[in-house]
Amino acid sequence: MNQAQKAEFVEEIRGRFTGAPLVILTDFKGSTVAEMERLRRACEPAGVNFRVVKNTLCKRALAGTELEVLTEHFRGNVGVVFASDDPIAAAKMFKAQVKANKKLEVRAGFFEGEVLDAAGVSAVAELPSREELLVLMLRTIQEGPRQVLGILQAPARDLLYLLKNYQTKLEEAGAE
Repeated sequence: MNQAQKAEFVEEIRGRFTGAPLVILTDFKGSTVAEMERLRRACEPAGVNFRVVKNTLCKRALAGTELEVLTEHFRGNVGVVFASDDPIAAAKMFKAQVKANKKLEVRAGFFEGEVLDAAGVSAVAELPSREELLVLMLRTIQEGPRQVLGILQAPARDLLYLLKNYQTKLEEAGAE
């Protein structure tokens, strides 16, 4: 790799690091080519990018960014998972891949300005997805008006039940 290619790689990786809402650094030591290919193929539908990177170039790319705290984790074989739009879905997908391939290990992660360990990345995977949060928010928004409507309808409903009971009582008295 010549100097121009290295500079291009550094800029591309810096853009990926700064543009990704979730970054996961992983160790894949002992994984076969087929296992790594399976990981890459699993990443594509989720909009996730997996890259095996050169440590020194990544350290250079991270210099001066908020992700610079990850540089200590770049040693040995390092693969980087870059989430795109939905970081929760990416974390869930990667957690499933770690279960399928025991040779994959999470070294560190970076989510919302914080460095995560393996347990932290697993915790992110346990968060509800964007769709689940939207459904929860919609239910919460709808519950207030639903309760107000129930309160407003209660007097009319109660009066109707009272009149119906009175009518039944009169009919029973008239039948005797």
